[in-house]
Amino acid sequence: MIYRHSSVSARAAALFGALLLARQSNAQSEPPPSDLKEIEAALAADKGSSHPPAESVTTLPAARPASGVQSLNPDLSLIAGFAAAAFSDEDHLQSGAHDPQRNGFNLQTFELGFAAAVDPYFRFDSHIAFELDGVDVEEAYGTTLGLPFRLQARLGQFLNRFGRLNATHPHSWNFSDQPFALGRVFGAENNKGLGVELSWLTPLPWYVELVGSSTMAEGDETNRSFLNDSERSVKGPKDLALLAAAKQFFPLSDDWSLGWGLSGAFGPNPTGPGNRSAIYGTDLYLKFRPITRESPLVASLTSEWFYRRRQIPNDIAQDVSSYTELFLRFAQRWATAARYEYGSATFGVNGQDLVDDLDPAWTGHRQRVALALTHYPSEFSRFRLQVSRDMPEWRAAGWAAFLTAELAIGAHGSHPF
Repeated sequence: MIYRHSSVSARAAALFGALLLARQSNAQSEPPPSDLKEIEAALAADKGSSHPPAESVTTLPAARPASGVQSLNPDLSLIAGFAAAAFSDEDHLQSGAHDPQRNGFNLQTFELGFAAAVDPYFRFDSHIAFELDGVDVEEAYGTTLGLPFRLQARLGQFLNRFGRLNATHPHSWNFSDQPFALGRVFGAENNKGLGVELSWLTPLPWYVELVGSSTMAEGDETNRSFLNDSERSVKGPKDLALLAAAKQFFPLSDDWSLGWGLSGAFGPNPTGPGNRSAIYGTDLYLKFRPITRESPLVASLTSEWFYRRRQIPNDIAQDVSSYTELFLRFAQRWATAARYEYGSATFGVNGQDLVDDLDPAWTGHRQRVALALTHYPSEFSRFRLQVSRDMPEWRAAGWAAFLTAELAIGAHGSHPF
């Protein structure tokens, strides 16, 4: 920053600067009369001089950019996840694309992220997953920054905000694999697609956000309850997948908080002309984190329930899936978690069991329990030991054990609540 005084001497400027610093250090005190007289004398001398002094330039150190100023370079992050896995049966039922899939060593994720403000109106985010056999654009979308009336929009390829876990990435999970409920109703990559989303933060006394989106409905990995991998093309709005969700947050106290959501996803399925699928969900997130005293303790309870209805020839196939997990960080670098999962058999309108064409072997109820112990050397690395027991009624129970490592570099923002 540069100040130019074309008609004030350097001596007067220096005296004035010293006076200004003194007043800043004690805003209530007045300057001594002697200082005022000296400044007045210097100014009078300047005024009476027949030759005005040369321009006096005072250069201050350049100020740092404000925190809100966006760098011209995007924020970059790289997250790698590795797993050593052991299964009691190689024909296991892991349904997530990032789950360990085979005995021995697995590459779970190798994700490159870009994020930057495009201009005052848009922000751009992308997540690209590198796999041993290819590259997958997990997300690439723009977000508006200045819509009126508490509105915000996204456009591009993104994970839909159904429930709590669907829109997250593996590095934010409490376990090394995803609950089988998401793989069952949406697919191995969770529900996502190309489309648009509009959200509205309501002016209610508590936090309520309403979300609606429309995306492409095809893809076995992301839309298995909708068009799946069928050859059916989009011919109109009815061939798109629609989502509606309500997100609520309640600060119960300084240490306790509660999140509760309702979601619905709707779209066509390929079992017949005009046949459609509907998925309804509710999610609950209760968190305890003491801020009224110094403590590393963090505890949370997460539960999601999914109810799916699929129109099929001569009936409606229905099923219920859920998971509930308890997370506890008991030390600064250590945490543990427990999870219970449930999936019902597929049943018809009259309650009779049906054979689901998506999962023909799923002919009974399924339960799975898992325990995990996690160590955090820092915020950028994580090691986890997990064991699970899978108990489907239609086959023998099996167990699995994972030892995973995760490393992150670059800029990586905080996760949502």
